[in-house]
Amino acid sequence: MTNPKALLDHFGVIPKKSLGQNFLHDPQALEKIADAAELMPEDTVLEIGPGTGALTAVLAQRVRRVVAVELDRRLEPIMRLTLAPYGNVEVIFDDILNVNLPELLGDQPYVVVANVPYYITSAIIRLLLELPHAPRRLVLTMQLEVAERLIAKPGDMTLLSVSAQFYAKPKIVTRFNKAVFYPRPDVDSAVARLEVYDRPPVDVPNADVFFRVVKAGFGQKRKQLKNSIAEGLHIEAEAAVALLEAASIDPKRRAETLSLPEWAALTRGYHASVQSP
Repeated sequence: MTNPKALLDHFGVIPKKSLGQNFLHDPQALEKIADAAELMPEDTVLEIGPGTGALTAVLAQRVRRVVAVELDRRLEPIMRLTLAPYGNVEVIFDDILNVNLPELLGDQPYVVVANVPYYITSAIIRLLLELPHAPRRLVLTMQLEVAERLIAKPGDMTLLSVSAQFYAKPKIVTRFNKAVFYPRPDVDSAVARLEVYDRPPVDVPNADVFFRVVKAGFGQKRKQLKNSIAEGLHIEAEAAVALLEAASIDPKRRAETLSLPEWAALTRGYHASVQSP
């Protein structure tokens, strides 16, 4: 019994829209995700949202250890059944945002594989990329629209785009037809792979200051940067204009038009201004 509908019906589990539960069941789709992760036999995989355990089983056949974190405890009997043959799988029922991942994973290299619902995608990506011991790679099945945001270029950038591209090189690996999920989602899906950098591709004093500036810029999306930067950083408008011009950025531009190097230049200028007596 591997079909998710049959499993869910057998155990009396009704998928919850509030949890974004759309269970992947197509064998070829599962293999594509595992292939995208480029796993090695000695790897540890952190899987988020294993659902009925279909992808977990595929991963378990390829690596040394799989740690699967699932929020919905109703799925426990299903996973006990589907994952019974795999002694290298550890299932934890908890909210991934509350799990002590450094304690769970230790200092060993690991890869993240996840089928993440729309409402929590951004939070999960930021959580994982900002960890002191980040994964070397993330392979995430998500809403196509969100995947496209990850790889956005200046003109269409968002806070998520900047965050993802600061820490990793994102790429859309494949797209999935709605039919590979049960129940069928209302939106198209894609698999995004993020290759995590050893260090950010731009020079900034530190990540905290960088994101303070970026969040200020995106804090008032419809405003020109001179206004959003002034409000977000609690500085005078004239000071915001001076910072932007010093970074060769037109103060009338908007946050979505800036490139990563431009955000970095603005961050360096801001950091220097608050450090000076």
